[in-house]
Amino acid sequence: MEHQGKHALVTGGGTGIGAAIAVALANAGAEVTITGRRVEKLAELAQAHPRLHTLEMDVSNEASVRDGIAQAAKERGPIQICVANAGIATAGSFAKTSLSDWRKMMSTNLDGVFLTLQAALETLIDDTPGRMIAVSSIAGVRGLKNAVPYTTSKHGVIGLIHGLSEEYMGRPITFNALCPGYVDTDIVRNQITGMQARFGMTEDDATARMAAGNRHNKLLGVDEIASAALWLCSDGARSVNGQTIEIAGGQTCP
Repeated sequence: MEHQGKHALVTGGGTGIGAAIAVALANAGAEVTITGRRVEKLAELAQAHPRLHTLEMDVSNEASVRDGIAQAAKERGPIQICVANAGIATAGSFAKTSLSDWRKMMSTNLDGVFLTLQAALETLIDDTPGRMIAVSSIAGVRGLKNAVPYTTSKHGVIGLIHGLSEEYMGRPITFNALCPGYVDTDIVRNQITGMQARFGMTEDDATARMAAGNRHNKLLGVDEIASAALWLCSDGARSVNGQTIEIAGGQTCP
């Protein structure tokens, strides 16, 4: 119960990685605000734990983020743990990427992290400890074919974390990025279904193709990402700051 009495906020907290992190923090004693656009998913998860609290929020909308986080802080106190997890992933060739596609990706994956962290930091007074975590991707440390906007957005998230860790040096707040590889979530499962339709692959073959993106040729479990987040939030990680934690079954490779 290390985080008992603390207020945590997790964007994209209704499913996948965000949900796993939110539940882990709630189990550790935190009061956790989970945000997202799909209210039904948030409500479904919140029913499973009394310390999960729902907040409809769209990270690509500035007013939604600022008003939502201010309200959450008013109800449950300053946000000492913030996990900026909400994001989208699409694939396609660079030549066929429209400016609208590009801006949608940046608005959610990069602007959303900027807005979330800035609004969360505004709830903290100078001597309040904080743990700020952004969920980037293994794409944030290497390039992915047919995913240039996504790759760029995730590189930008890491740059944001590096800059913040320097700007807030001296205050008891850390900033770190989690960089998972391919995780067994709805997003990856949808890509597997798409590969089956496009290439006539079996589900097993499509899953193996996705898993090959991780060095150990296995899809990651959401619990692995949640465990890393929980460690970054712990007192034992108080000197871990400005880091990119790669979780992909081995060393980063192209």
